[in-house]
Amino acid sequence: MSKQHDDVTTSTGRDQQEETQGQHPGTSRRDFMKLSVGSAGVGAAAAYFAGAASVVKPAMAQLSSKEADKTYVAPGQYDTYYAFKSGGQSGDMRVMGLPSNRLFKRIPVFNFDCCFGWGVTNHSKRLLADAETGEQTKVGDTHHVHLSYTDGTYDGKYSWVNDKARGRLARVRLDYMEVDAITDLPHCQGTHGIFPSRDRINAVYCNSEFRNPMPNDGSLLDEPKKYGCLHTCVDAESMKVRWQVWVDGQLDICATDYHGKYSMATCYNSEEGVNLDQMTAADRDHLTVFNLERIEEAVKSGKDVIHIGDRKDIPVIDGRGKDNRYVLYIPVPKNPHGVNIDPTGTYAIASGKLSPTVSVIPLAKIDDAFAGKIKTPRDCVVAEPEVGLGPLHTAFDGRGNAYTSIFIDSVCTKWNIATAVAGKDPVLQKIDVMYQPGHVNATMSETKDADGKWLMSLNKFSKDRFLSVGPMFPDNDQFIDISSTKEKNMVLVHDAPAYPEPHDAILAWRSIFHPKQIWDPKDRKFDWERNLVAELSKRNGKKLELGKTNEVIREGNKLYAIMTSLAPVYGLQEIRAKKGDEVTVIVTNINAVEDLTHGFCLSGHDINFGVAPQETASVTFTADKKGVWWFYCTWFCHALHLEMRSRFIVS
Repeated sequence: MSKQHDDVTTSTGRDQQEETQGQHPGTSRRDFMKLSVGSAGVGAAAAYFAGAASVVKPAMAQLSSKEADKTYVAPGQYDTYYAFKSGGQSGDMRVMGLPSNRLFKRIPVFNFDCCFGWGVTNHSKRLLADAETGEQTKVGDTHHVHLSYTDGTYDGKYSWVNDKARGRLARVRLDYMEVDAITDLPHCQGTHGIFPSRDRINAVYCNSEFRNPMPNDGSLLDEPKKYGCLHTCVDAESMKVRWQVWVDGQLDICATDYHGKYSMATCYNSEEGVNLDQMTAADRDHLTVFNLERIEEAVKSGKDVIHIGDRKDIPVIDGRGKDNRYVLYIPVPKNPHGVNIDPTGTYAIASGKLSPTVSVIPLAKIDDAFAGKIKTPRDCVVAEPEVGLGPLHTAFDGRGNAYTSIFIDSVCTKWNIATAVAGKDPVLQKIDVMYQPGHVNATMSETKDADGKWLMSLNKFSKDRFLSVGPMFPDNDQFIDISSTKEKNMVLVHDAPAYPEPHDAILAWRSIFHPKQIWDPKDRKFDWERNLVAELSKRNGKKLELGKTNEVIREGNKLYAIMTSLAPVYGLQEIRAKKGDEVTVIVTNINAVEDLTHGFCLSGHDINFGVAPQETASVTFTADKKGVWWFYCTWFCHALHLEMRSRFIVS
């Protein structure tokens, strides 16, 4: 590796020999990683990973006040950018402001959240219910968040985020920054990489990372070579599955081009193995590229369409085999992880997780490969520069430069794409991050409007950066200034501890988004409650209306409590039920003042949810406890907030 490759802009001082506690004395963490991967192979590196976080004690970085001032946003002033972050194993999605790194909201997605009542209200329970069993799900694993596009840039309408835990895709409507749809992806486990169409709001493409029997009904268990893996197309508006493609290997991170021609996925398990040794045996795996036009034509005509199990409603294209016309398998080294498209739409960059290289692939070469104009798929690769040990993801500044997160070296590497394609050493700078970075992203990086202002490194560990909170460390999101046009422009300006685990982030101009502060009472979100009240009106000969009615309706052993909330009182001062009644409480917040949110918490019943201005929310439960139970407002709404409570009486 050239001297230029070791030219590190040090933010942590870890280039100097680091202290360890009993293991690998006299060897820095970075040096050990280089030795283990370069000479002893994957096994030694993997063994070291198990203890690396606990034995390394890196030196602390010191930021000057001048550097820190770059991220200061005064009270009452607004940030320039939104950051939308997946929440990892917490199952949520987060909204931040940049450059301040202030956290504004944690949007519940696949997790339980009693602040907003996610997993409590009827609306959220319907979205979270398992498509086949109706089971109420409680956990999720959100890895990748992506925004909707029009003509190659963000349009502010939707965000999508995956659930790796259960093979689901969720959509967040950005006018209210709340989930409005969740789709179960059949036959898919470990749904990981997702990416929407960039030319228009059309589709979201989803990769299932885990190979499993097709169908996974217990009839096939111990024949892994017969397992399968699917690439799924979900309609962006209806959120229904359009089609799936069965592939060789498995699928990891996803990307789309700017013209609606291709979706693609990295594959780190072309061996189709089921354990570490098998999955890391090959020196090259592949980038899997899907020809969307051909797939759509086949689905429309029914040609080459198969079905899996009893899901006759979902067409599946068989994309296995190197000579099929729907899928191109481009060999790249080794166990690749991230794939990213540069802002000009010219190149795909695939990162070789167990190789020090990234593969540069012109999309024009992919055109040629599908047209039969090149000899082998490997000829699509025009450059493979060394950027560091353990490259994962790449961001762009819109000036022809790429920024790749390097997991093993714990750095971010800046390199020039054109220089790499010319066959020269493209590395311009490296900066230490703290440490073991996963995703890295830059402002507007995944659009044609990449502005090259800021870079965020989402690091898996934060050792010695913050006050101790016990053995479970916060993650560390580091914010880097890349606005200078100088060759070496990366300057660390901010550390932000994060609740585990912000996996990926999108950094976008605030001018794109226009969230509403008050709900529209006619919004489709309230259709279920509106229709229910209309049916109750019809059946009981009463004029009942959301936002105006305060009345309890009994139909047999079913009780419906329809009421308003207006600070500081509920429209119903008491609700009387009998033990065993099925009770549905419908609350409409008729306050029309920004931020005057109410809550509804029923003591002793695991019921707690918020109701924003002009919003309607409902909950259904069984009155299984005799006695007097108070329900009260949980959001501080008024000077008489504590007095905002009523009785739920069960006889």
